[in-house]
Order: sequence, then C-alpha cells, then structure tokens
Amino acid sequence: MRKIAWIIAAALGLSLAGCGGGGSGGSNSGTNSNTSINAPGGGSSPATSSGTGSSSNVLAVDASAVPTAVGPGNTIAVTVSQTGIHNQPMVSVTICTDSTNATANCATIPNVIVDTASFGLRLVRSAIPAATFSALAPELAQPSGLPLAECALFGSGYAWGSVHYADVALSGEIAQKVPIHVIGDSALTVAAPTECQVGRPLVTTTDIGANGILGIGVSPNDCGMACQNAAVSAFYYTNAGTATSVLVTGQITNPVTKFGQDNNGVILEMGQISDSGSATAQGTLVFGIDTQANNVLNGTSATLIRTNGNGDFASSYGGTTLTKTFFDSGSTVLFFPDLTIPIDSASGYYIPTTTVGRTSTLVATSPASVSLGFNIANGATLNASGNYAFNNLGIYLSRQFDFGMPFFYGRHVYYGISGKASTGGGTGPYVAYVSS
Repeated sequence: MRKIAWIIAAALGLSLAGCGGGGSGGSNSGTNSNTSINAPGGGSSPATSSGTGSSSNVLAVDASAVPTAVGPGNTIAVTVSQTGIHNQPMVSVTICTDSTNATANCATIPNVIVDTASFGLRLVRSAIPAATFSALAPELAQPSGLPLAECALFGSGYAWGSVHYADVALSGEIAQKVPIHVIGDSALTVAAPTECQVGRPLVTTTDIGANGILGIGVSPNDCGMACQNAAVSAFYYTNAGTATSVLVTGQITNPVTKFGQDNNGVILEMGQISDSGSATAQGTLVFGIDTQANNVLNGTSATLIRTNGNGDFASSYGGTTLTKTFFDSGSTVLFFPDLTIPIDSASGYYIPTTTVGRTSTLVATSPASVSLGFNIANGATLNASGNYAFNNLGIYLSRQFDFGMPFFYGRHVYYGISGKASTGGGTGPYVAYVSS
C-alpha cells in the first residue's frame, strides 16, 4: 500500500505527493500489492552523487490543450484557487448512505484534492455533516467483528481514522458501497499505534489544507493482496488498535472502479496559465476512457506509457535513469534532481536567476521514448507573487521524478486503471497525455 505522503515545502506548506508512483505492484485488482510509501518525504538536500541535469537553456513551449467542457454526466469541474495551498486541484464530492444509489442522507463536500497518484477517497471527519456521518455504516474487520481503522503515513505526519461505507457521487457517476477513510474520527478513541506515529498528527482540514483527498490513480484500491494475505504494519487495524488483514473488496477503494459505466480510467484536463503564475486555474475531470465522445484516447496520437500497479514508469534525466517517475496531481511542484539549477538551501526550491528549460526522456510504449520539455522559474519570486497556480515551480529531490501539478497545465492526462481496458490504451495500468 502506498499511503499518502505529504511534503513540507517551506513557504508553500503541505504538498500531497500521492499514494501512487512508487514501489511495486501488479496489473489488476486481483494481484496488485501496493506496499511501499511512494512519494517524496521532502525537498532533500542536494548531494553530488544524486545526479545533475542538462545545463542547456532552451525554453519549452507551453502545452496548449484545452479542457473538455463541463456539463455531461461524466465530467466535473476542477479548480485551483486560494483555497488551501498553491497548485491544489479541487473538486466537490457527494457522499450518501451506502447502497441507496446516492439518494439518502447525502452531503456534498467541497475542496477535495484530486490526487492522480493515490487510490481511494479520504475525508476529514469535521468536513462531513453530522447527519450524513451518522448514516455511514462502519466497516467491520474480520473475524473480530470490530470496526475497521486505517493509518495513513505522511512525510509531515500521520492520519489515523475509521473506515466507513458510502455511496460516492461525482457529477452523474455513482459508486455504491465504497469503503472510505474518515480522518480524525473522534469516535476512534484508541490512539494510533506506535508504528503509525511518525511526525505530527494530521487531524483537521487546516492540517491537510483541504477537506479530503480523492485518489483516482491507476490502482483499484490502496493496498491489494498484501493486506488481504496478512496484517501489514502501519496500515489496517481494528478500532482496538490491533493490526488486521482486509479483503481487497473491503480496502479503501478508487471510487471510479465502482461506477456503472465510465469505470476504466480518468482524464485530468487543466487549462494553461501564465508563466508568471495565475490567481486561479480551471479544468475538467473526465471519467472513462474511450467510453464516450468526450473521453477519447484512441486516435489522439497521445504519448502512452505502461506503468506498474502504482503508476510508476522509467525516465532518464541528466544521464541518470529514474525508475520512480510518475504523473501526480497531488504534488504541488515538479520534484526532480538537478544540481545545475541554483537551489534555495532552506526550502529546496529551484531559484534560477532567469527561467531555465530542461528535458526529461520518458520510456513509453508509443512511441518507444519521448522527450518532455519543461521550464523552471525562480521559486522565491513565484511565491512572492500572491498567485496560486504555477506551471514552472520546482523543488530539488534526489532519485526520482515527480511530475506534479505544473506538468498538468495545458494537457489532457489519462490514467488507465489496472485490469480495465480501453480501445486506445489497451489493458491498464497505463498513463498517457496530449499537449495540444
């Protein structure tokens, strides 16, 4: 299970780096085992052994794909604004009593982060109205029959909460009886197990910078067979604090997989923004791939990349192969290792005197490999601008390449779910993107 990892990014605060993009995994819900923490633990200090990037300075042309119009039932509006932290894509999620086709005791929760590198819905208890929460049935661990709890580990702390069933509605799509993680549930009176207490507790919306996280990456669930076959430390517990195994069907679940249709993947489409930053940004989250006229992958000439069960693939940067490379809307910046760009020693931000251009080579199925250009501007200047959406913000991090939110502006980015097929992508897991 790749739990969510949060990154302290100095003045930017918390940055979600996703359950996806790390470790090993299978190719379908019956076999996948997401058991390693994916994301960056922070802007690590540069080291001469960590690799360098090209010092050439050819600026990349900004991607220019336009988001699909919001309106059809398989679309939902995505907004980046001053709510929460910079570069956080937010949607509204409706939850209801389970198995009612999303008709009973419903509440719409705004400001939920769209995270394409994690799997499952996690909501802060205080963001759920009492009447709705009381109508959500707790999941019971087996064979004990005690209510189930989960510990989610983060770079800056840990989230301890209960597991409940809910119907989840996203625009016109409904997923019934989805196990969701309720963070900071006061009814869970037992403290988080010692192995979970890494850093500070993350309990409130202020701690997280949002009301929750919608994990819609390539895996159907957040652990897989590892947690079904054994009680894995620092993951699932009873409400008495005892580690327990959980069937795949009872694990925190990517709600897209439980839609009646449009359930084989998602497309995150964000409009392009100014290179100096923008106060807001808008986009569209589209459900399904090659299932309707507005979610076509087949015939688009998209770059298609096969991934492992966590959404990882390989890239080459500055002569170094980075096997942990992933597209992650839950990360607010581009995280990668480049010693040729000036770095702020306190925050890890890249702070070039003028904007620099760089290129990463992605190992893809179609074509065999592709060069992806991007730009990095001065992080201190961008942060001082008062804007909230940035397409060229980066932080030093060794040994991996996390293409965070700056990558998504001006692109349609596809996520094919493990074990699900589309005409244009074949059977997942895979990612793909178009830039114009």
